[in-house]
Amino acid sequence: MKAAGRSAGARLRDRLAASDPGLLRLTAGLRTVGAIAVTLAVLASAGNDVTHLVAGAMAAMVATFAIREKQRGAQAVTLALGLPVALVSVSLGAVLSERVLVGDVFFVVLIFAAVYGRRFGDRGTAFGLIGFQVYFVALFVGASAGQLPGLWAALAVAFACSALVRFAVVPVTPSGLLLRLRQAFRARLGRLVSAQLALLDAGPDEMDKALEDVRLANARLHETALMIQSRLEEGTPDEPTARLVQRRIADAEIAAERLGLLLLSARSAERADTLTLHLPGAPAPEVGRLPGPDEATAQLRRDLRALRVLVVRTRPGGTSVARLRNRLLGYRDEENLPAATPAVRDVFRAVGETARAVMGLRVALEGPQDESDDSPATARSREELDAEDAAIAGEEAEEAEKPKGLERPTTRAAVQVSVGSTLAIVGGELLSSHRWYWAVLTCWIVFINTASTGEILVKGYRRLLGTVFGVVAGILLAALVGRHTWTAFFLVLVLIFAMFYTAPLSYTLMSFFVTAMLGLLYTLLHTYSWEVLVLRVEETALGAACGVVAAALVLPVNTDRRTNELLVTVLERLAAVTEAAVGQLSGGPGGDLLDKARELDQALGDLRSATQPLTHPVTPLRTRRTNARYVVALLETCAYHARSLAATAELLPTHPSIAADPRLRGAAGRTVRNIVTIADRVAEEDVTVPVETGPSIASLLGGDGTARYGRITDRVLRHLERLDEAVVGLARPLSVPVKPTDR
Repeated sequence: MKAAGRSAGARLRDRLAASDPGLLRLTAGLRTVGAIAVTLAVLASAGNDVTHLVAGAMAAMVATFAIREKQRGAQAVTLALGLPVALVSVSLGAVLSERVLVGDVFFVVLIFAAVYGRRFGDRGTAFGLIGFQVYFVALFVGASAGQLPGLWAALAVAFACSALVRFAVVPVTPSGLLLRLRQAFRARLGRLVSAQLALLDAGPDEMDKALEDVRLANARLHETALMIQSRLEEGTPDEPTARLVQRRIADAEIAAERLGLLLLSARSAERADTLTLHLPGAPAPEVGRLPGPDEATAQLRRDLRALRVLVVRTRPGGTSVARLRNRLLGYRDEENLPAATPAVRDVFRAVGETARAVMGLRVALEGPQDESDDSPATARSREELDAEDAAIAGEEAEEAEKPKGLERPTTRAAVQVSVGSTLAIVGGELLSSHRWYWAVLTCWIVFINTASTGEILVKGYRRLLGTVFGVVAGILLAALVGRHTWTAFFLVLVLIFAMFYTAPLSYTLMSFFVTAMLGLLYTLLHTYSWEVLVLRVEETALGAACGVVAAALVLPVNTDRRTNELLVTVLERLAAVTEAAVGQLSGGPGGDLLDKARELDQALGDLRSATQPLTHPVTPLRTRRTNARYVVALLETCAYHARSLAATAELLPTHPSIAADPRLRGAAGRTVRNIVTIADRVAEEDVTVPVETGPSIASLLGGDGTARYGRITDRVLRHLERLDEAVVGLARPLSVPVKPTDR
């Protein structure tokens, strides 16, 4: 029973780690709720009234979520310097509240400074958030000059309690956060293997769902890999260790994704396109039973279960685990492959490569392992990993180029939000001379983390939708709570936790919880009424409209321009990764390929976010939505093959079975030229150079396109050919002419 309890606990931890990588959402919710709860306890014990309790609670929330630095020392400095900013802001809010014109002008200046401050990094962003939000708190509680001493004390308590919870009650160190992210990666990798196991057994009627589960698991694994990448520098003791973990994470991700692709191909009546794994909603190919003897299918099912055990098991020791590992790593040798069709044998090879990647990841994260039960195949894999580790440790990271130039997005956004806020102040005061600031708050929020008019429109729509439903919830909660102050505060804490926990998942849900919470705060301040909540909806709609108008008329960046700029960046980085990887595979000098691949992934993530206005379900432009989704899916396919080429190229100096082939550079030259051609066409519409098509990459190496060159060379050719096909496929939706090349 005790062992079963521990097993259930481990499964629960894995589920939580997979659903909330690094427990970032849980930590944010607990920290914020804890800071508010401690602040309320201290202020209530000192006999403060409800107004000071509400002000202190809101200040504690701001002091907690505004701090974004990763290092604890930097967080402490920002929190300490943020208190004077908050004191000045609340003082000006109280003093200027009775001077309408001067107060409005100052509010606009404050908004401009807060947005412009984002150019100075996390600390500048934090000071801007604290200054704006605390000024808003002063307006919300109706602060006056006579109340300032009490408000100063409440803010000081709030910042002190926020520091206490951050550094003592819910502490997060960079190394601890990275550890949790690594656990999340393992949990999500286990989920992906489970989805692949379901794909193996899915019948024709279940195939679409099984394939969608694999797509989702791939996307979540990739998301966690990028999160780990962003935390490596602070969470690892030195640069070589960071690069080693980065490499092993990339190896595991690529190996697992390739396993799913080969499994799908083996089950397909015809060759499965890589695009099928990256295009949401794409129908599954026609499938049948796995070709070959039933014994091979049963063995593959057993091996996928064994692979899942290797992934999710927290402790690597034990004879049974060693036997599983030895068996799976044995598939890297041809003589250990079962009797089956070539496609099924490729799946077993992929199982072996994924097991090797899992072992390398475990060694990189947990240090040396027990080698007493190693088989010869496992010992060879360890030797390869040791050689790669030594090569990675000897590399020097390239210095990243910092952006230059006077034209910065923060300046444009600051001007836009200032104009939008001016409109919101004017319109908001026409609606209500006492609560006009809700329109300004909405205008401010819809500009945060947006870069185009379309993104602002979508964010404004989601905020309005969440506000409407939140008003209904606020009415119900206010009626239930009545005058029970501490019951209302308890529900406020619950709603705040829900707000922070759901914020990264759904902006609509976050807006819903915010509005419901505000209904309770109005109840506490004895200003609640049906009219107030209806006014909240009206002010929200007005603020969103002012934000869209300002974004559309003042220094506009329309969605097409924004997506085109990001698309060019993705294509340029794709060309850089492909050219560097092929150059190294052709015998050229080595380079920092994985960093280039991660830069490509980051650019692709930015593009995916920027296309949300085009792919949103409510968009009336159905053709553009389909086109945008297709282009992004093709680019994700290209990025997968480019990452795979980069990972293979980095094995070249140390892997005994990989040799450089000078012919690859010439064979892949057409693909790189096509990527550059498409990028030029997107950047300048008058470019008319066509994309070239022609013989297969294999035939350009002197073969007939069907000959096998050896396991590693076949893999490189497969990635190059799929990349070439996907790049040519980009030409049609991007209106680039295609011209066949003479043989």
